[in-house]
Amino acid sequence: MIKILYAGSPEPACESLKILFEKQKECGFQIVGVLSNPPSAKGRHKDLIPTPVAAFAAEKGLPVFTPEHLDSDCRAQIQPLGANLLVSFAYGHIFGPKFLAMFDRGGMNLHPSLLPKYRGCTPVPAAILNRDSETAVTVQTLALGMDEGDILAQEIVELNGSETSQSLLDYSAKKGADLICSLLEKVSALPEGEKLSGHPQSGDASYTGIIKKEDGKIDWSEDGLKIEAKIRAYFPEPGCWCMEKGLTLRILSASFIADEDERALVYKSEAFGKVLAFVKAEGIYIKVKGGILCARILQRQGKKEMGYKDFMNGARDFIGTQLE
Repeated sequence: MIKILYAGSPEPACESLKILFEKQKECGFQIVGVLSNPPSAKGRHKDLIPTPVAAFAAEKGLPVFTPEHLDSDCRAQIQPLGANLLVSFAYGHIFGPKFLAMFDRGGMNLHPSLLPKYRGCTPVPAAILNRDSETAVTVQTLALGMDEGDILAQEIVELNGSETSQSLLDYSAKKGADLICSLLEKVSALPEGEKLSGHPQSGDASYTGIIKKEDGKIDWSEDGLKIEAKIRAYFPEPGCWCMEKGLTLRILSASFIADEDERALVYKSEAFGKVLAFVKAEGIYIKVKGGILCARILQRQGKKEMGYKDFMNGARDFIGTQLE
């Protein structure tokens, strides 16, 4: 039987783990342990909170390892599990040669992009920001270089321009878990100690980096399509925001209406960032380059997020405001 060490940290990786955990018997493998990032301090009291993956694993009674470094001490703790295959999704660390050598069946990594495009830690926001027409859910072999492994399975995902990072990651987590299950069945059919082989990546590689809170700051002079894509790409984290009379205002959902549309044409000469109108059937109009942004979900500093109708009930003076 294939014995798996699962490595992952955030919520999407937890969703994949849940699916794999439920399909262990059906697909003929066993998850013998979980590797995740250390707990992080959150909230007013800086309580240490485990990652979603670590929390789920602990709930199910799986051994959980949260080392700062994948050093000899870490390897000594994991070795007794007898895991012969490493499965990774958004773990956040590159595995060294000594660590990978512990798994005689090799390793596989779930990566939500059309590799070699968008290697790195933020491939989903990158595809949305660039308004790509397609992306992919890819399972690759684990290699020493970042996301450089051979491709074991890859499914194209068509994009229609309405996706958020959350919705696309949710889909990738579920589809990726299904692809991994299919691959594990192939691994089980191989002779003892053999690894599943894939095909090398082809084409030019590109890389993505860490997204910071300040990246979500809205520049109202930017093209409206770019702002709309940024709102989708940065939902739920870090979120897109601007300043309203000295306080933070987050815009969590919006659509773009181009100047060619008669709804936007009347506002063509208004200043970028000006709150133009409340349209009950659509949202709150804000002037942007090339048209208007129609905001649908907003959140004022210290308040909960609201749909535009509820938001306007407590913001009677919002129309005419100049956002910064």
